[in-house]
Amino acid sequence: MNRDFVGDIPLYQKILAALLTGAVAIVIANPTDLVKVRLQAEGKLPAGVPGRYAGALDAYFTIVRQEGLGALWTGLGPNIARNAIINAAELASYDQVKQTILQIPGFTDSAFTHVLAGLGAGFFAVCIGSPIDVVKSRMMGDSSYKNTVDCFIRTLKNEGIFAFYKGFLPNFGRLGSWNVVMFLTLEQVKKIVTGQAYYD
Repeated sequence: MNRDFVGDIPLYQKILAALLTGAVAIVIANPTDLVKVRLQAEGKLPAGVPGRYAGALDAYFTIVRQEGLGALWTGLGPNIARNAIINAAELASYDQVKQTILQIPGFTDSAFTHVLAGLGAGFFAVCIGSPIDVVKSRMMGDSSYKNTVDCFIRTLKNEGIFAFYKGFLPNFGRLGSWNVVMFLTLEQVKKIVTGQAYYD
């Protein structure tokens, strides 16, 4: 088997496709992500401090009214980077982890192998994407940052490198389980459709 290929499509093409689809998807979804981040920030306000938004729909209208329509795409740059990079990291690391596991005596192309590979893909995706995720969330929740670089530098200077990995375990739990379900489902669908193993 040629290790540069996954199925019948070159690995680099799948990585490029993951980068592109991740970027396009977040351009469309950024307003929803922004509202989610702002509403989560509201939940951290001290007791008795009134929130800015009455709910999700009110948040959309308030943001547009007070900050303009373009504000719904606040943090778009780091969000595109995050989504594109995490998509590509998941795909590339899943394939590599699975191939490594299959070289261990006793391991076969089984559901357990897919679970381990999915968890590996989630781990690598969080390691690579967590700093971008932190910057993205901070820019969406705080308009005082000038740009992505300013947010990164200020966070690093004020809180240190580990600030970029806050929430690592919950994030891994989310992405790890997501990758297990996604790749296990894709593997099974591929086998059903083609009648053969995902990897030759």
